[in-house]
Amino acid sequence: MSELDNHLNSFTQEQFDQIGADFDAIRRRVINDLGERDANYIRTIVKRQRQFEVGGRAMMMLPPTWPLGVASLSLSKILDNMEIGHNVMHGQYDWMGDPALNSKNFDWDTADTAENWKATHNFEHHTYTNVVDRDHDIGYGLLRMADDQPWEPRFLLNLPLTALLHVFFQHFVAVQNLKLENYLIYKTKSREQLAEEFKPVWAKMRKQLAKDYVYFPLLAGPFAPLVFAGNMTANLTRNIWACSVIFNGHFPEEVEQFDESVLEDESRGQWYVRQLLGSANFEGSKLMHLMSGNLSYQIEHHLFPDIPACRYAEIAPEVRAICEKNGLPYHSGPFWKQALSTWKRIARLSLPDRLLPTKKPKSKAAPKAKPAAEKETLPLAA
Repeated sequence: MSELDNHLNSFTQEQFDQIGADFDAIRRRVINDLGERDANYIRTIVKRQRQFEVGGRAMMMLPPTWPLGVASLSLSKILDNMEIGHNVMHGQYDWMGDPALNSKNFDWDTADTAENWKATHNFEHHTYTNVVDRDHDIGYGLLRMADDQPWEPRFLLNLPLTALLHVFFQHFVAVQNLKLENYLIYKTKSREQLAEEFKPVWAKMRKQLAKDYVYFPLLAGPFAPLVFAGNMTANLTRNIWACSVIFNGHFPEEVEQFDESVLEDESRGQWYVRQLLGSANFEGSKLMHLMSGNLSYQIEHHLFPDIPACRYAEIAPEVRAICEKNGLPYHSGPFWKQALSTWKRIARLSLPDRLLPTKKPKSKAAPKAKPAAEKETLPLAA
């Protein structure tokens, strides 16, 4: 058992409850403070996103401005995906009463349906964060990303499949809710069941493919090839960036995974601790934070998924202070460092356990809070 495990198992339930109260206080304060500046922020981002899209699509139709057009459209798609779509569909702006920014109405410019994403991400991922066999984001049914996942020969392809996932990320996310591995590999899902579940997915994917690769190129007339190539490049840029941001926040080597015992009688304080241990931040400029949808503050996002992400930077020092007070880790590092650690994990877990020179400990079980009466006390000084 690691030093951190021993430390967590020394906590009383009262200590976990205090951690929960401390984080609840941060959330309550921010929620009570939401107002005009937050509304102006998201409306400004939406306005800029639309300007980048219109400008990008116009500039792509002329060869001299094609690179600028692609860059502009790429920025538009990243903003729509990361800072607008992801955060709006978390309900971060429902309090505004604006139908266009309400999580129940919003849909984004990507292949995944809003309803499927809210089921796999908002509920499944954020409820069972990093719990093996409950959080499908651990490997997306495609990769081996946890030591507790039994090795299979297909995981030898961990590295090339990860690269493929980055390239076609919007489409892999679109079919995530189908749990394709249950049909293709484990044979626990019928062809008929899969076909029925795929209907709404294919309707959204077909709409997106037609928009980017049929309708807009046709509107460009003789410049159709430029628009087709520009849309493909912008989608590729958005896919690679979004996948990189998500992987850097969830899969560096120091990020923990958990077995299902962690869910047994889990208190709110213990849930907060699981979010801390199962997340990592990456550092960078204000532009990098904006383009990541502020998921560069993945720790704060896992703690407070319904708080507007633009607030994460200002509460991050308070979160770090609570971690330091309780001897809990706060994983953070430069983008390149988190990416390198993530790809190291992907490579390591592609190999059978017997070939690994060193093996990371298995997924964590639930820390068992000690009754208050059992809490160790220091001897009085003579």
